[in-house]
Amino acid sequence: MASLVPLKEKKLMEVRLGELPSWILMRNFTPSGIVGAFQRGHDRYYNKYINVRKGSISGINMVLAAYVVFSYCISYKELKHERRRKYH
Repeated sequence: MASLVPLKEKKLMEVRLGELPSWILMRNFTPSGIVGAFQRGHDRYYNKYINVRKGSISGINMVLAAYVVFSYCISYKELKHERRRKYH
């Protein structure tokens, strides 16, 4: 059964594997399109985890965990170098 929704308006999870390359080429890769995508992502995150009626610390914990993983990846080269060093 063919979909009635145009390919450009489909969400990523609704796109079939064969349609994926053409769907990616239809995305807006201009600077304003990329900024808009980041704004939509931030708004979705904020509304799902931060701006809720019964909030918890889980939204902030995810940001902190992402920061820790990112900073570890950045400093991995220096950490790897000191891993085998003797301290005596």
